[in-house]
Order: sequence, then structure tokens, then C-alpha cells
Amino acid sequence: MSEFSLPPGLPSEPEVLIESPRGSVVKRRADGSVDFISPLPCPYNYGCVPGLDSGDGDPLDVVVLGPRLRRGTRLRVPVVGVIGFLDAGCADPKVICSTRPLRAVDRWGLAAFFHTYALFKRGLYVVRGRRTGATRYVGWLPGVTPGPT
Repeated sequence: MSEFSLPPGLPSEPEVLIESPRGSVVKRRADGSVDFISPLPCPYNYGCVPGLDSGDGDPLDVVVLGPRLRRGTRLRVPVVGVIGFLDAGCADPKVICSTRPLRAVDRWGLAAFFHTYALFKRGLYVVRGRRTGATRYVGWLPGVTPGPT
């Protein structure tokens, strides 16, 4: 997979597994164990597409916009955009799904969230004593996300 491409086989409406509901402070690993407790609640439903790996070796990350969904919920929801993200030097795209088109406020909020998330992850790696590659928000992937990149 090139640095900011999606895995082959990502459907336009993937089945998503919710791992961390909107408003949760618990970030879970792919196996369901707790990765970390965040000082701030996540403003989005965070999950994955089981069976599709990302560049970091974990299942492909997905953010589902809309009301809070329970942990363990599985649903099919359309892809409306993709954010390029580097995590410890590995491509780790974030697929954005919603039943409605992205609005400018959604794009801004998601960009701000992933900028902040990158800062937090870098700090977490320092606390855990891990030397890693770059961790940063890259931007909206063109050709996948409508509107300006």
C-alpha cells in the first residue's frame, strides 16, 4: 500500500465495528483491550473495518459521524471521505463514514480532532518510552473526499 492509499477491496459502504462510542474516553486496541484512557472524550464513534488491514497492521480505522453508537455495534454506512494520517511512521488512513454528505464544519472538526490526536499520540509514545517515526495529520485524501483537500 502506498503511503496514503486505501486497501484494495474497501467497499463504498463497508461494515463497520464500533470500538469506542462517541463521548468515550477509552481507546481500545483491535483485540478489545484498553490502549489508553484519554483526558478528553472522543467526539466521534471510532471503529474499524474487520478484515481490512491498515498500513500499521491493525484493522482499517473508521470514524462514523452521527449519534452515539454502542460498543460492538456493527453497521453498514457510506464512505464520505478519507483522512491521511501517519502513526509511528506508518500510513494509517482514517475512513470517514456518514449517512449524509460531509459539511464544511465536519471537515474542520475532523481535521482539528486528528491534529490534536497526533499531538496526544506523540506524547503517549514518549511516556511509554517508544521511539517512533512521525505521527501526524496529513490531510484529506483527494479523489476520495469531496471538496478542497
